[in-house]
Amino acid sequence: MVNTGAMTGCAEPGFTVWYSTSDSKTRKYPQTFEIAENNQGHWIGVNTGMANKLVVEAIANGNIDELSGYQGCQTEVKYGEEGSRIDVMLTDPDRSDCYVEIKSTTLLVDGKGYFPDAVTTRGQKHIRELMAMKKNGNRAVLFFCVQHTGIELVSIADFVDPQYATLIHDAVSAGVEILCYGCEIDELGIDLVKKLDFALP
Repeated sequence: MVNTGAMTGCAEPGFTVWYSTSDSKTRKYPQTFEIAENNQGHWIGVNTGMANKLVVEAIANGNIDELSGYQGCQTEVKYGEEGSRIDVMLTDPDRSDCYVEIKSTTLLVDGKGYFPDAVTTRGQKHIRELMAMKKNGNRAVLFFCVQHTGIELVSIADFVDPQYATLIHDAVSAGVEILCYGCEIDELGIDLVKKLDFALP
């Protein structure tokens, strides 16, 4: 399964699930849990590995206005003082490099979406790295790819990871941008389609 989070609300008894099957001989388990439909009819993209693909595809197609117009787009680029890899680095000779860290978001609580769904020291590191890039004169973006059709507003789960929430406040004050986009999901696939609102906790 390509999901290291708690998956709260993503895999409960009675949910309908879709999975893919790989013919790779090196995999321990051939199936990958991809999509769930919960009892309220909401669709959830469980495979967090899809988030990066969805965002990169949307950037290439010009569907994210805030990230359009860059000439170069690289993925998994080594950067920072803490040994990180940025999900997407956008480059253009006429402006500063843009570092984009992508987070798959599926936690729904009382009608609002939250990230993270578990304490994430790795996520905390990513925020520190983004702040450092911004301080160095680059553009830094934290991108929440919302793979849950029941989520229309995104916030930070300070009740799950208070330190992450504190770092988000620091990052926003430092000029790190936050973007949230939601997905259209069905049994045929997932597409990144609409901008969502973000609210600091």
